[in-house]
Amino acid sequence: MQTSPPVFFKQGPKPLTRLLIFSTLSIAMIVGDAQYAMLGRIREQVSVLLYPLQWAATTPFATLRNTADFLSRQSELMSENRQLNDAQLAARAQAMKLKAVEAENATLRGLSERRSTVGQPSQLAEILYNGRDPFTSRLIVDRGQQQGVSAGQIAIDASGVVGQVVRVQPLTSEVRLISDRNQMVPVVVERNQLRTVVYGMGAHQSLEVRNMAPNVDIKPGDVLVTSGIDGLYPVGLPVARVLKVERGAAFARVICQPVAAVDQHRFLLLLDHRSDMPPYPEAASQPAATNRKGS
Repeated sequence: MQTSPPVFFKQGPKPLTRLLIFSTLSIAMIVGDAQYAMLGRIREQVSVLLYPLQWAATTPFATLRNTADFLSRQSELMSENRQLNDAQLAARAQAMKLKAVEAENATLRGLSERRSTVGQPSQLAEILYNGRDPFTSRLIVDRGQQQGVSAGQIAIDASGVVGQVVRVQPLTSEVRLISDRNQMVPVVVERNQLRTVVYGMGAHQSLEVRNMAPNVDIKPGDVLVTSGIDGLYPVGLPVARVLKVERGAAFARVICQPVAAVDQHRFLLLLDHRSDMPPYPEAASQPAATNRKGS
């Protein structure tokens, strides 16, 4: 009868012996690695072998973290973009206001200079709105009877004649522009003092001098100024500039452009013009006509 166990049941060294052996090997490897870097190559190889596992374990967490950071940055960028857009819109609005104020100041300075050169009483009027009739060229201003405005007063801007007051209300007045079909202004050619009359042709259109001789001494570029012979317009106010002259067989047609910015006003000057011209001698002509009739 066999008293010893089979070979495959043998357990080898005792646990205490194995503990001592492995402890000794561990201490030797620690000391050797610390003193002589014996395990450096082995550690590198192991890290290379374990990198795929490390990457597979850390990639999901890194992806989630990067996604959260991306969404957070996107939200911050969108918020910052909205703030920048709001600031840009506010800056544009402020710039437009500044440009409007600058243009208004330039207009007022020009009117102030014009007032000093005209040399007669005037008052500043602000345009409220255009006239309601689309077939006429008229403006409504914020000066009326209570401010001393009367029909017939002349409206000018910094460049020249704009129109004439034709209707007065207690607080407002209606100004008929020189471009209106029913408006005509006695003028002279500044270059040679040729007297004529300039007529309006309608809203947003040029002016016209009619019934001139074909050989009349007028040419493009001539400036037409008020003649003052009607007793309403002061002498020497710029009215229009000749654009072209169409010479026909019977008459010459002269097309002019208003000197004043007729369609670009906000403020006007209303001249308090009082004519010193004597009245038309109708009374003196009546007796003569009576005597002729009696004879």
